[in-house]
Amino acid sequence: MQDSRYYIENAESAKTLLLTDKVRKAYEKSGRQQKLKEGEKLEKLKQNPIVKKLGLNRILLVCILVLMFVVFKAVLGSKFPVGDSIKSTLNYVYFLGFLSLGVTFVIATGGIDFSIGPVMFCCALVSGYCMTSYGVPCAAAMVLCILIGLAFGTFNGWLVSYMSVPPFIVSMASMNIAKGIASVFTKTQSVSWPQSSDPVNGWFRNITSYNGFPVGLVIFLAMAVICGLVLYNTKPGRYILCLGSNSEAVRLSGVNTRKWRMLAYMICGFLVGIGALFFVATYTTVQPGYGDQYNNEAIAGCVMGGTSMVGGLASIGGTVIGVFIISLLQQGIMAFGLGKGQQMIITGIIVIVAVYADVSARRRKN
Repeated sequence: MQDSRYYIENAESAKTLLLTDKVRKAYEKSGRQQKLKEGEKLEKLKQNPIVKKLGLNRILLVCILVLMFVVFKAVLGSKFPVGDSIKSTLNYVYFLGFLSLGVTFVIATGGIDFSIGPVMFCCALVSGYCMTSYGVPCAAAMVLCILIGLAFGTFNGWLVSYMSVPPFIVSMASMNIAKGIASVFTKTQSVSWPQSSDPVNGWFRNITSYNGFPVGLVIFLAMAVICGLVLYNTKPGRYILCLGSNSEAVRLSGVNTRKWRMLAYMICGFLVGIGALFFVATYTTVQPGYGDQYNNEAIAGCVMGGTSMVGGLASIGGTVIGVFIISLLQQGIMAFGLGKGQQMIITGIIVIVAVYADVSARRRKN
């Protein structure tokens, strides 16, 4: 009797285990089917002619931008006036946009540049001090500002490309050099560029706005188009992207990788110099020892837009939208009454999230 009861219990246990296994397999199968259906829906959405042309990532970013504006207005009300908020956002976009465009080229090669903020301040301080203290004409000072940025870009590119110094080390060193030069040259004094009321050099402020028309926005978007054409439709641009994908393979194919990597840093420095002009045209005064906070913001806008931190993939259009998101976010944070410290914390979190999303996307592809 005991043996028969033992066999019956074992048989029932086996049936239970078999049933459980069948349920588990059926559940897993349904889960796989559900994921397959979701994947098919996403693929169909990606194959939509409009989505395919504009890019799903860009469409999502634009939706996020619009949603952010609506939420800020709904929550803050009169503290977030539409006209003033748009104007303040554009003022931030003007200089941050050029920083992000520049660092996009560097990141596309698989490099990084954390010196762009301090270099921007160095450009504005040295050229501005030459104008106010040595009588250099405003137009010449503007050219000098861009040339200083180009010089830093060339210096960084030479160290990374020809001296094989790691980009992180180069950017850290360049950041300190830029701060030191600006402080020594100006004797640690702040420098103010001409006001719009200046009868001689007031025309300088027209690069951002003329009779209420956002000239700066037109210049920024035009430069973004030029950057896109260079990156996607020219030999140097394709080599820059290939460097980020597989630098060794490009080198073995006979391409001078050092030259094109250096070019990416030179383009970055050139755009940083232009960004410095738009910064002083908007905010007038610059002080030595600052600029670090704009590094993360520029990189955040770049990575958020779809540029991969490991290189080989860059989106100029995505960078433009990412810059608008970061700039609008800064205005919203200030409207909430948060200080600079809280702004830096939020920006840092955004960088981490953007980089994590980029890494996760690459893992899924692999």
